Amino acid sequence: MGDFSQNGVISNLHDFGTRTTNEIEKDLLNFSKERKMELILPSLYSELEGDALPNIVNEISKTKYLSHIIIGLDRANKSQALKSWKFFKKLNTPFTILWNDGPRLKKLHNELKKKDLAPNEKGKGRNVWYCLGMCIARDNARSVALHDCDIKTYDRRMLAKLFYPVVNPLFNFEFCKGYYPRVANGKMHGRVARLLVFPLITALEKTIGKSNYLEFMKSFKYPLAGEFSFRRNILPELRISSDWGIEVGILSEMQRNFSPHNICQVDIADTYDHKHQEISIGDEKKGLSRMSLDIIKTLIRKLATQGNSFSLETFRSLKATYYRSALDLIDIYRSDAEMNGLKFDSDVEERAVELFALNIMKAGESFFKNPMDTPFIPSWSRVKSAIPDFLTRLKKTVDEDNKEYK
Repeated sequence: MGDFSQNGVISNLHDFGTRTTNEIEKDLLNFSKERKMELILPSLYSELEGDALPNIVNEISKTKYLSHIIIGLDRANKSQALKSWKFFKKLNTPFTILWNDGPRLKKLHNELKKKDLAPNEKGKGRNVWYCLGMCIARDNARSVALHDCDIKTYDRRMLAKLFYPVVNPLFNFEFCKGYYPRVANGKMHGRVARLLVFPLITALEKTIGKSNYLEFMKSFKYPLAGEFSFRRNILPELRISSDWGIEVGILSEMQRNFSPHNICQVDIADTYDHKHQEISIGDEKKGLSRMSLDIIKTLIRKLATQGNSFSLETFRSLKATYYRSALDLIDIYRSDAEMNGLKFDSDVEERAVELFALNIMKAGESFFKNPMDTPFIPSWSRVKSAIPDFLTRLKKTVDEDNKEYK
């Protein structure tokens, strides 16, 4: 990418194409002698039967610097779980599977549920949270990376660049977020980031005023990217959102706990494509409609905790300001698409903006009804305080599953 800008409060690490993947991996292999790296893969069983994950596994198997891989397996019955252990044997790195629907882990989950410490709903957030708990319990890695399992354009350079900022001993970064252009199949994607998050942040600045938090969020080129890495010391205090606001929630946690000087974003791909969600205009519990509601509520709750007040009039102004900002961006994206020979459907884009504008009011109504509601799962430090031996038993339980089924 022809970009070398540093125009936010966090560091931008670019890929100028001046180093080969082998050169980057050689550095990582040297770093790994004293700084072990673990990879977390939150996966649905259905992804094992798709085209993306087999290629991801094949690419990861070419690496030599990883010490361990933790795989969170969701929506799998026993026969599917057995197939999963066979599937991941293609990896050349030791791995552990958390079979989240298995009887052993369900028993532990119910124990947490009785103490009101369990995730409220199934999904990526819960999967990631249990994987992070396993990483803490293993107490082996110095750095951890996480990425989705539906990336159609995956190659191992992506993973190497994601790890590099938090592993290099010359850097002081505690957290790294990946970014990339969402362009595939001749179209511009990333609608929720392009048409909701960016214009919404602009609208929030106009309606409630500028803040360090909003300036922080504006600095990310693709805040909804599911690829990030961090040093392991972050994990015990990290709160994970159980809904579709997980990426924004994690960024909010980073802003709360760390200086911007310890946070960076890195260019990990020239092109990126994965499974696309339907917009689901008629069903706010699915697709991009559900995602947009969760993201809006996450941003509003965060701003409320910083002393910002919201009224019905505030949300009305926010909706109107957002709508105008989003429509202006559509004009810019249309020009950008034309310049690059991409297909662009203005009608689809405007329908998305109309839905997101409507969901701003719905998110406001939800906020007024349940101002204390939070989707965050308790931190692992809190779980350990309430049940001191839980992480030890989590590791033992997962190890028993892996010994029996591997």
